Amino acid sequence: MPSVPAAPVRPLVEAPRASGALAGQPGTPSPQQSFRSRWTPVSWNDLPGWQDDSLHDAWNAWLQNCERPGPLLGPLCPDVRQLVLASDDDRRLWMMAHLQPFRVEALDGTADGLLTSYYEPMLEASAQRRAGFEVPLYAPPDGLAELRRSGRTWFTRQEIDTHGPAQEALRGREVAWLADPIDALVLHIQGSGRVRITDAQGQVSLVRLAFAGSNEQPYQSVGRWLLDRGLIRDASWPGIKAWISSTQISNPRLVQEMLWSNPRYVFFRPEQRAAVDADLGPRGAQGVPLTAGRSIAVDKDSVPYATPLWLASSGPTLQLQRLVFAQDTGSAIVGAVRADYFAGTGVQAGELAGRVKQNLRLWVLWPR
Repeated sequence: MPSVPAAPVRPLVEAPRASGALAGQPGTPSPQQSFRSRWTPVSWNDLPGWQDDSLHDAWNAWLQNCERPGPLLGPLCPDVRQLVLASDDDRRLWMMAHLQPFRVEALDGTADGLLTSYYEPMLEASAQRRAGFEVPLYAPPDGLAELRRSGRTWFTRQEIDTHGPAQEALRGREVAWLADPIDALVLHIQGSGRVRITDAQGQVSLVRLAFAGSNEQPYQSVGRWLLDRGLIRDASWPGIKAWISSTQISNPRLVQEMLWSNPRYVFFRPEQRAAVDADLGPRGAQGVPLTAGRSIAVDKDSVPYATPLWLASSGPTLQLQRLVFAQDTGSAIVGAVRADYFAGTGVQAGELAGRVKQNLRLWVLWPR
């Protein structure tokens, strides 16, 4: 069983180069020998539900993937485009001829992992601070990129809310104002979102806010903070929101303490989109628009961006056996068999995403 040794790697934005054949699979390119995961070759029959997935949405996601596929996956894109109108049977036959499935495992051989989910919030906002809209969303402060390159952190969430130097550094960098600090926290955790911004003249515009950087502080789960203090039993977002609703009036200081328990803070930039792309999902770390139900965030040191994968997960919220693409990442997505499933945009997607925490198995589909 071949293994891929752990080693420091630079951020991957392309598929890795081929580096020889795996034992028992003549002619199959092996992954670059630097990922913190192990890929074990399997047969297509080992993929649960392989014959049952409806591939229409998956093919739309693959077309987006071909915007930035990398040098190894790029040669597949002409065929992918030609197969847009093909039947699912023809698509499956093509995949079996051109791709080799590998079970993704941790370096210790563990093939079971964790699936969570995320979404793109849709929120009401104001272009200026006014009564009822007093929670700012900021563009990055000066010097943030240099700070990141040096490995240092910026002010914590609490310091940004209360510390004079932090507030002065962000003065004039407000991109929108929200009504609720909980909505701001959700937007920070999701990393991007859409806002309906009302300006001083009452005109409303729909703006997508994209991730533009963070304070490089570690992410801490507010759900974990509440569980550790015995304040909740249900750490899903619906459960957290129910606790907030019942506590905000009686003990607002405790709600504020919960917000500050996550020191990580995210900065945003308005994202310009052509009209034809307006309804597409937010751009993930790969740089392509995400597709609801077909895009996942991965640990980029275990699975490279643009990789097609087979995902299987069974839980109380979702039953999934489908083709997906590694198109994003996140600070909490760490480990070989770990994925965050993009549920889509808006309230219903948020309700779904907030409840997903279940088992996961992944298979990389790698070019032969």
